[in-house]
Amino acid sequence: MQLSWLKKEFHLNLRIHPSGVLLALLYALAYWIARGTSVDQFYLPAGVRVAALLLVPPRFWPYLIAGEYLFFAQARYPLIEKYGVAWVVIASAVLMPTVALIVHAHRRLMASNNESWLLSVAVLAAISVSALNQGLAYLLMPTLHDAVSWTGVARYVIGDYLGILIFAPLALLWTRRHVSYVATRGWAFALPVSLGAIVLLGLAAMRLPDADPIAKHSLHIAMMLPAIALTCLYGWRGAAVSVVTLNLTLGLTMQSTGLPGSFDDTTFISQQILAVTGTTLLLLGSTISHHYHRFTQRDRLGNHALDLARISHLTSEQDMRERALHMKRIGDDIDTSFKKAVEWLKERGHHAPAMDMLRSNVAQSLLLREQVSLVYPTEIEYSGLYVALRMGGISEAWMATDRVARPLLAGDPCQLSLGLQLAAYRSLSDAVGLLLKQERGYLQIRSRCGKRAGTRGIVMTIALLDPTRRLGKSTAAQALEVLGGRVLAYGGTVQCRRNRIRLTLTEMPVVYRVPSGLSTDHIMPPAVL
Repeated sequence: MQLSWLKKEFHLNLRIHPSGVLLALLYALAYWIARGTSVDQFYLPAGVRVAALLLVPPRFWPYLIAGEYLFFAQARYPLIEKYGVAWVVIASAVLMPTVALIVHAHRRLMASNNESWLLSVAVLAAISVSALNQGLAYLLMPTLHDAVSWTGVARYVIGDYLGILIFAPLALLWTRRHVSYVATRGWAFALPVSLGAIVLLGLAAMRLPDADPIAKHSLHIAMMLPAIALTCLYGWRGAAVSVVTLNLTLGLTMQSTGLPGSFDDTTFISQQILAVTGTTLLLLGSTISHHYHRFTQRDRLGNHALDLARISHLTSEQDMRERALHMKRIGDDIDTSFKKAVEWLKERGHHAPAMDMLRSNVAQSLLLREQVSLVYPTEIEYSGLYVALRMGGISEAWMATDRVARPLLAGDPCQLSLGLQLAAYRSLSDAVGLLLKQERGYLQIRSRCGKRAGTRGIVMTIALLDPTRRLGKSTAAQALEVLGGRVLAYGGTVQCRRNRIRLTLTEMPVVYRVPSGLSTDHIMPPAVL
């Protein structure tokens, strides 16, 4: 009982998952295959190590460490007598944990949309592993204290770095396979053409004799041109695939004896250039993709804001429609009351007062229904925008000012959505009201509906009838402020030029539906239409 707190506080739970054991064996096999096809200046196991850490969740990293130690155990066990137990045990156990710590330190950066952190991982992993290999060899190998040299360190660092640039970008592409990259138009065609050009140039360089190093280097540099094109066109994805192909082509076509320490001086120069070029391409590609993601995110936010603006406008229209219905019902009740009063007066022989009351009722009813039409133009729902402009309450209001000429209307507005017609109606009403208030003289209204580049829309112009006059600066500023919100929500523009205001609205996805139930048209007298 006295030690119960110790059991509660310290609980060691060791579970060995069969999938983890299989992962360790597969990693050891992949490491063995990569090591068999590598040389010091082109070391593929370094890339396998980083790629495995990127693909596998951190909870399975111990199995990767065990798999690498398993490979080193079978590969270095025969070297114990020659190089000592200390080197075999320590040098085999520190490489994978060191790289795992480097990858883990970049976990926060991995969640971002910028893939440039991969270059940091590659550089740190290449330098750390090469330094550990050379340092432990110098400290723990009793017979090879003179094996460390700056040339050897540079060879190992570049070899590890190029090996990482082969597998790590592909692993990162796989982990982010669901992320949208720069425009994919032509990707299926550009990818095989560019990669095929890289491979063909590499094979041509391999066939050249060693006595002509200038031509060989020229072909190696020419291999980078398709990679640059892919990077500029497709950002990070193009850079990752092209850099991998460059490294593989150059590494697999280099001359090698297949023995440890095999070295090709001619290819090593090209590899140094390739290391710099690959780094630049990956950095450029990640920058392009990063800004592409930022642009698309802002574009999505902008489109979402426009959607909300349209929904808000249409919701307001629906609310005004309900108000118009309510006002119509009130008007009908007043008409019914007047009719009853008129009948009552006629029954008692008061025909003259009855006729006066009837005429007054008709006039007031027409005025009320004109105001209701201004609240919500119900004619748009079944006859279109132009009928509402020519025969609705807004037409009577314009005629009453004696300053608005008959509108010149062209096209078929019924081809447009109800939401766009309502937005055009409100915008035109606000623009005419603004010019009537701020400017003097007569106004001319022109409108045209049509379709351009597959998109339907409407263009409306409200101009001063006198072409020599110009809109005031305050009028233009107010027009942009008052009309801009609604027009922009429908992908349009507001332009104030010389003596006119020009409004353009385009068709957007339909989000408005005519509410179910009776329309105000069903209770509006035909005479008002």
